[in-house]
Amino acid sequence: MQKTHATVVEGMTCGNCALTISKLLEKKGATNISANAASGEVSFSTPEDANITAIYDSIDNLGYHVVREAEADGHAGHHHHHADYTTVYFIICAIFTVPLLLHMFVNWHVLHNPWVQWALSTPVYAIGLWVFGRSAFRSLRHGIPNMDVLIILGASAAYIYSLIGLFFYTGQVQNYLFFETTASIITLVMLGNWLEHQTVKSTTVAIDALVKLQPRTARLVVVDSLGKETMMEVDSKYVRAGDVVQVNHGDSIPIDGEIITGNAQVDEQMITGESLPVHKLVGDAVVGGTIVVDGNLRVRATTVGNASVLSNIIRMVREAQGTKPPLQKLADKISAIFVPAVLVIALLTLLVNYFFAGQPFSEAMMRSIAVMVISCPCAMGLATPAAIAVGLGRAARNGMLVKGGDTLEKLKTIKQIVFDKTGTLTTGKLHVEGYIINNGVIDEATMKAMVVAMEHNSSHPIARSIVGNWKEITPAPLKEVKEIKGKGMEAIDTHGDTWQLGSERWLHHTDIDKGYDVYLYRNGSYIAALRIADALRPDAAATIAELQEMGFKTILLSGDKEEKCAYVAQQLGIDEVYAEYSPEMKNAKLDELLKQAPTAMLGDGINDAPALATATVGISLSESTQIAIQSAGIILSNNQLSTLPRAIRLGRYTEATIKQNLFWAFLYNIIAIPVAAVGLLKPTYGAAIMALSDVVLIINSLRLGIRRLSK
Repeated sequence: MQKTHATVVEGMTCGNCALTISKLLEKKGATNISANAASGEVSFSTPEDANITAIYDSIDNLGYHVVREAEADGHAGHHHHHADYTTVYFIICAIFTVPLLLHMFVNWHVLHNPWVQWALSTPVYAIGLWVFGRSAFRSLRHGIPNMDVLIILGASAAYIYSLIGLFFYTGQVQNYLFFETTASIITLVMLGNWLEHQTVKSTTVAIDALVKLQPRTARLVVVDSLGKETMMEVDSKYVRAGDVVQVNHGDSIPIDGEIITGNAQVDEQMITGESLPVHKLVGDAVVGGTIVVDGNLRVRATTVGNASVLSNIIRMVREAQGTKPPLQKLADKISAIFVPAVLVIALLTLLVNYFFAGQPFSEAMMRSIAVMVISCPCAMGLATPAAIAVGLGRAARNGMLVKGGDTLEKLKTIKQIVFDKTGTLTTGKLHVEGYIINNGVIDEATMKAMVVAMEHNSSHPIARSIVGNWKEITPAPLKEVKEIKGKGMEAIDTHGDTWQLGSERWLHHTDIDKGYDVYLYRNGSYIAALRIADALRPDAAATIAELQEMGFKTILLSGDKEEKCAYVAQQLGIDEVYAEYSPEMKNAKLDELLKQAPTAMLGDGINDAPALATATVGISLSESTQIAIQSAGIILSNNQLSTLPRAIRLGRYTEATIKQNLFWAFLYNIIAIPVAAVGLLKPTYGAAIMALSDVVLIINSLRLGIRRLSK
């Protein structure tokens, strides 16, 4: 039996860090590993009897810090603990390094003194050993060399070589002094770490904003044994299903639940993207985190804790950020062998330059050091997570919940889009579009009264729509009424007449007034017919037109009647129509379409779930059934079709950004390492460029947050 664990690892700030932790967890027998460098979150599965404490301790031994469950509460500020120390270390290192670098530009005798240079560089080297050395040693001890190995080897080589010159070659000491190289490597990498900490925070803005939406407290209504009510303010996490909470004007609703008293205007923009508040009445469902802008409510909790809508959204966004798309897997494979490969190249650089190129040992060593400090596996590891994190955050802000980081990449490949009809292209809300009375055998008022009286006793969607449309009609008195499953209603009025209301197949066997949805009969004679229609979504036509303009083939695939599907397709200008398809037939048709081209499926019902799971990308609306939402890769959380073109554009931009990032990361290393090896790049400049390379990728990724998504 497998158990899933999720935690935050402080100090995991780059792709190489995430890869190091992933490899350690693999060694410990963990599976389903997801290490997200952008957010610092790690999740994995282990057997039930695994020693999770020992696994966490082994991560700590790598130089990171695992936030245990006991620390999690009230731990929000501690996540930046590592970043705060990085700032302090960088400032201290900078104070000592600036004078060391000045000696190359100004002719101050004191700065050229070897002992002064040693005194200035030693505190910086000591901090480097503390910050990078411990991590490098631990990673080597676990057989997983990380980026810090390269940094500390480069800095140590320059420092020790300079010490040898200082103590043993005093007559030629100027040829051996590279203390400024030691200090600049460590200080500039510190600067890069600090910049990375600041910019990576921007990639997790969406999750941070969602977490802040979760109300911290709730007013719990407590009733004692005598029936006396009292209010208790408690932490929201202590509210249980069935508890009643009071929500007043201006409050955030603390839990998902059902209104039992009161009515209010509720701002649901965080869930639906709709700016107008929604009027909520007794019996309506409300979502935790939404805001009561006018009115007062009492809400009975139905879903609490990690099962709530907001918690599920946060969980799905986090899981999506941790998903590794194909491009990232390629970068991970390269990063895994990168550090050992760079060490081999650095050694070869030293040997070739000294023994074959005729370079002095000091120059050969400087070139070897430059190779170590210029290399940047972090850039390759961070290229995809940074873009995915920003893309997912942008998606969440624009009413799109994306379940997997690879989903955004898949959107780029889509050539055709399949739509379900009812509830997807239409509102799913039925209304009485029209009716006809057979030769005026009864008046309109009597017909409506009889229909409403019978439909009051049915829970069928058509019955509910008729009652809702004609709620001002007073029902006719009936002696008895019963529902005939799959057919309709049958009743006897106070005069003893028998009335029937139902489908054409059950009742209407003549050619008169064919094609209506509901027929009314009295004592076996045809009285009237009603046409029930499902209104098209107001944004459906514009969305279909925009998708076709973008080059997509649009297809309607529905279980509804052929004439209704043809009517909808004609209204919206859809390219192909497949009607009266069962769930199995839908799935088979989708398989057929997938053989032609990558295909997205947009649906909302239980019958769409298999097709949604089969499609290249399954897309669901937020008002869909739970199984449809679970089967889809993208949920349009604002419940608007017009969001779909924006989602596709965001997918294209995200994939383009990932490719740009990976191109830069690979090109940087392919060019920089040979340049350093032939002596055209000093270690100091190499450290500066390496430190800034990650930041360039993150800034490029952050552009996703401001790119225009509409046409």
